[in-house]
Order: sequence, then structure tokens, then C-alpha cells
Amino acid sequence: MAKERVTVIDIARAAGVSKSTVSLVLQGSSLVNEATRAKVNAAIRELGYVYNRSAANLRQSKSKIIGIVVNDLTNSFFAELAVGVDAVVQSAGFVQFLANTGEKIERQREVIASMREHGVSGLIISPARGTEASDLTPLVESGIPVVLVVRDIAGAGVSSLTSDNHAGAVAAVRHLIERGHRRIAFLGGFADTAVFESRVRGYRDALLEAGLGPQSELVIGSAPSRAGGVTAIEQAMMLKERPTAALCFNDAVAFGVCDGLRARRLEPGADFAVIGFDDVIEAKTAVPALTTVSVDPQGMGERAAELLLKQIKAGRAEPEAIVSSVRLVVRQSCGAAAERRMKEVSS
Repeated sequence: MAKERVTVIDIARAAGVSKSTVSLVLQGSSLVNEATRAKVNAAIRELGYVYNRSAANLRQSKSKIIGIVVNDLTNSFFAELAVGVDAVVQSAGFVQFLANTGEKIERQREVIASMREHGVSGLIISPARGTEASDLTPLVESGIPVVLVVRDIAGAGVSSLTSDNHAGAVAAVRHLIERGHRRIAFLGGFADTAVFESRVRGYRDALLEAGLGPQSELVIGSAPSRAGGVTAIEQAMMLKERPTAALCFNDAVAFGVCDGLRARRLEPGADFAVIGFDDVIEAKTAVPALTTVSVDPQGMGERAAELLLKQIKAGRAEPEAIVSSVRLVVRQSCGAAAERRMKEVSS
């Protein structure tokens, strides 16, 4: 009776690693640490696996597939971005593979390796926190066109499409100052990301422009999520001198801030001014409708796809860096004027 052929899945199971990690070892990738490489090679020898390189090369030939790798698919921003990508690539005869890394570098490496195995023609990536230029080196060396979105990585040697985060934050804070606010918080976001740095810098520049001194205690980071927004506003409202308004890292945080305010019997837009960042679909239907800096996530997806398809068609990945303009969309959530007294609530 013929012995069953050993597969990559068998090796992964024997070595206690993922299928993508085994593939990286077989490809000789530098992304795998030596201890893991040794464990995988030991399993290969023990099981008698033979790597069919000609079949692998055939699999790696270019297909009509575009890979999209995002850092947080729980944020509706990225769902809207993916819709924009799909609208463009589908009309060009491509299909998209979508993967979520959950801000995990190792997961990002695995999904990119898996997409390369499927012969993707190009990749659109919103990098996980902590991604470095060296993490993208194998893609650059292989000649696969890559477009980074939302987060840029200095020295990566690939194209990028980002928003003017600094200008958006300046516009939002100026609007709050014009309404009489002086204690303005910046709530949410991870401090170790370039997007956070740009938005906080815009926030601070607008305060300085108005003659308001640094208010470092009002910059409160958190997970860039609805739950993170609740946590951030709770911390802000525990300050001896409370803020009367907040620019939030993104719309998800802003929705959480509104939840946290209501838990204290304060009404967003009436008792406290709230501004988000992104302008996701829910922003206009929220109660109150959310004032936000519009990034146009679906439009960003469309532009990223157009840039990637241009590089695929040209047959070379000539890096381009594009910064998209943003605009402040004023709705009801920032209606609170600073002179209105905050309601007294029991803590």
C-alpha cells in the first residue's frame, strides 16, 4: 500500500507552527528566527518531506488576485476601505483577498506569506503596530507592488497613501476654540503610531496658535475603539479641571466617548462637544450626528487600488507617496458651547 504524501500541514502540525511559517522556511525567508527554522527543518527530515520547487514556482506565478491586509477589521473604517478597493479591482478583472492582523506583526507575516503563495499580483497593507521597513524588504526584493494605506513606514521603499492628519486635527481644534472652548482633550489612539503623533501634533499646534498653553494631562491615549473611548472619557472626567470638549483619535473612539458621557448623564453635543476623525458611514446617522474630520475611507480604498493597478500594469513598483486632503464635517455632536455649565453628577 502506497504511503500517503507528506504535506506542509503535516510538517506544521509536527513542528507546532503555522502552515505559513513552514512555507517561509521552505522559501528560505529571513523572517523566521533560527530556533523555529531548526524545529521546522527537523520535522521535515523526520517526516521525509520533499519540497516540489517547480510546483511552488508555478503557484507563485502572478494571478488576478489583490491582497488587502488591515490591522483592525473590527473598525468599520477598514470595511469601507475594502469596499472602495473592491469596486476598482473588480472592474479591472481582479478579486481581492482580505486578511486582518489584529495589530500582530507575526500574524501579518503569516498572511502576507500565504498571499504570496497564492501568487497575488499586488498588496494593499495597513501595517500592524511596530512594523518596520525591514518587514517589507522581502516584498520589495520580490518586485511585488505594495501600497501602504493609513500608516506610512519611513524607508520602506514602497508606495503609500495617507491622510493629512495634522491639518485635520488643526481644523477640528480651531472649530472648538471658535465655539469658546479652552479645555479641549485629545482622546484615544496608540501613542506609538505615526497617525497618533500627527493628529496630536495638529491638536497642540492649534492650541498654541490660539495662545493656549500645553495641556498634557488632556492627551489621554487608549485603544482606538469604542471601548477605548469609554475608558478615555472616564479618565478625562476624573481630572480636577475637566475638559468641555474633545477631539477623538477616530470615530470609533468618539462613539465610545458619547457612551461614556451618557453614563454620567451628560449629553454629547449639549453638555460636551465631541469631534471624531474618519467620517465612517455611522457618523451621519448617530444621535447626535457626529462632527468629524472626513478622511473618506471608501475613496481612500479606491485611490489605493488605482495606484496599485497602475504599478501592476507598468510592470514595476515605482514608489509614490500621496497625502490626501481632509475636511471638517460639522454636525450636531460639537454643538455644546463652553459657557454652558456642566451638569453635576455623582461619581
